[in-house]
Amino acid sequence: MSDQRGGALLRTMASPERATFLELFFDLVFVFALTRVSQRLITDIDGSGEAMAADVGRTLLLFLVLWHVWTITTWVTSRYEPERVVIQVVVVGTMFGSLVLGVTLPRALEERALPFALAYVLMMVGRPLVILAALRGHPRRTVPLRLAAWAGASAPLWLAGALVPGARLPLWVVALAVDYLGTYLGWPLPRLGSSRIRSWLVAGEHLAERYQQIFLIALGESVLVIGVAYSGERFSRQGAAAFTLAFLVTALLWRIYFHRAGFLLAEALRRAGSPGRLAESAAQTHLVMVLGVLAAAVGYELVIAHPFDPAEPRWLVFVAGGPALFLAARSRFEYEIFGRVSRSRLAGLLALVLLAPVLTAGSALLALGVVAGVLALVAFADVRHARGRPPESSASPIGREMLGEAGPEA
Repeated sequence: MSDQRGGALLRTMASPERATFLELFFDLVFVFALTRVSQRLITDIDGSGEAMAADVGRTLLLFLVLWHVWTITTWVTSRYEPERVVIQVVVVGTMFGSLVLGVTLPRALEERALPFALAYVLMMVGRPLVILAALRGHPRRTVPLRLAAWAGASAPLWLAGALVPGARLPLWVVALAVDYLGTYLGWPLPRLGSSRIRSWLVAGEHLAERYQQIFLIALGESVLVIGVAYSGERFSRQGAAAFTLAFLVTALLWRIYFHRAGFLLAEALRRAGSPGRLAESAAQTHLVMVLGVLAAAVGYELVIAHPFDPAEPRWLVFVAGGPALFLAARSRFEYEIFGRVSRSRLAGLLALVLLAPVLTAGSALLALGVVAGVLALVAFADVRHARGRPPESSASPIGREMLGEAGPEA
């Protein structure tokens, strides 16, 4: 009887695979949280190059905390019925915890460290424990047990770092490494072994839609940055040009992402013999693409505020580096879907890297215009390549191997 009650929480073949309104509600917090990441990066640019690199590394640490929370929540709603009250409580509780992370993030490595760490630990430990209790005697209960055990192992490091300012950064780096290592290894425990994500049976359409949505959330954060930055500046022709170019770059990132591969992730997951392996790879790729979009958003704010200032190398890290990072990850994404990479994307990436030193001789506005031109050429090459050809189907080389007999946790 307890097995049946616990099993009612699991997704079935009859479960709708589209993202629910609850998940879209959850994502609203991340629009806000990602703006805090961009804002922290903006404030870290004024120092020397070495100081800026250190500050960017600290901000990356905090972003990876947000990403880990979003990713684990997405896997929870992909494996369990989001319409069940228990899962809704878990998601809404995680939503509130994520809001606390967003509020504290700008000063999370300073005076707001304790609420930041507490919110994260309570989510990572509490969420699997609630699901564990709800699953009762179901065989899959060992998965949340593993997650809770690994989160409990890193929790003292997070809390100690919050309470000891001098050791905060190294303790948190180790704690985050433990959390990500657990995910990569499948949270192994003595006797129970591991349960690697790549071996799971996943709701492919649901996961594909969630990855598309987190990318759109990042683009939404960019639009918010563009609007807030320009509305806070004195209106001028130069500012209007920077505002327009920033929006154009954002639209081009959207166009390049969704051209074919962005639409075919769900199909690729359905066709994969081990969809969990492809989903795991796609999660890593989307992490880098989102980072590229966030970095580009920082560049937008700089150019809108200072359109005719010289394009300093530290600015170009964001103005040109963000789109370059996106193109690099988008090339990997194309390989994940089709098993090959378009030359136009590689050419665009190479052009941004090679042009970056030259752009230091011009203004920030000119640099953003060049970046927009490179991305426009990549998008045009996509259109030209697809013209007159039948739509391409997915042919992912990742996850082609068929799963063996699935265990009770699959």
